[in-house]
Amino acid sequence: MSVVKINAIEVREDLGPELEKRFSERAREVESMPGFEGFELLRPVEGDSPYFVYTRWESEEAFQAWVESDAFKRGHRQASREHGGGSVSHGSRLLSFEVVQKVDVSNGSS
Repeated sequence: MSVVKINAIEVREDLGPELEKRFSERAREVESMPGFEGFELLRPVEGDSPYFVYTRWESEEAFQAWVESDAFKRGHRQASREHGGGSVSHGSRLLSFEVVQKVDVSNGSS
């Protein structure tokens, strides 16, 4: 079964649009990675502050290959340079899960 990684990123409210822009500009990088199954950037509502970056991978090894890839490192270096060497976040936490049950609208349970 797949693995899910959720990065909870603490972002100041005024920098949310900048974070969204950065992810939009780098989306194609992750899509081409072997074992990549899906991505969602979740914007907080109703007073919550963290953004959630949800990715699904066919295995832990596929995720680790992404984190160790030149594309991943290049994207994070570039994002830092574009914001004057700084980060739009002030903390993050990576959550890891194994998918044990999945239901898709298009094809039922799998």
